[in-house]
Amino acid sequence: MTLVNRPVEAAGLRESVLGPPSAEPLSGEIVVRSRVDFATDDRRVVSGIWEAEPGRSRWEFETRGEIVHVLAGRMVVTEDGGEPVEVTAGSTAYFPIGWRGEWVVTERLRKVYVVYKP
Repeated sequence: MTLVNRPVEAAGLRESVLGPPSAEPLSGEIVVRSRVDFATDDRRVVSGIWEAEPGRSRWEFETRGEIVHVLAGRMVVTEDGGEPVEVTAGSTAYFPIGWRGEWVVTERLRKVYVVYKP
């Protein structure tokens, strides 16, 4: 079966507040919206759309990794001990298992994500 996703025209996103186990907000409440479009039966691979309002948060990819492709907005990601990297619309970013650091969303961000587990 072939699935087609049109994330620029995303509808049906569920609104919530960012928090554990995904990430720890560092700048107060951060509103996010998301939708899962694909998941394997064992949920080792999950993909969908995620959108976040501006804010600063801490991410620790201890048991999973994530690949994101940014459709709109911008953020700066800084891996612990590393230099800040700006991620903007059209960018793809890879957060391997073990990645730890901060994300600062500076402009409402919409991304397509793929989360994977070993």
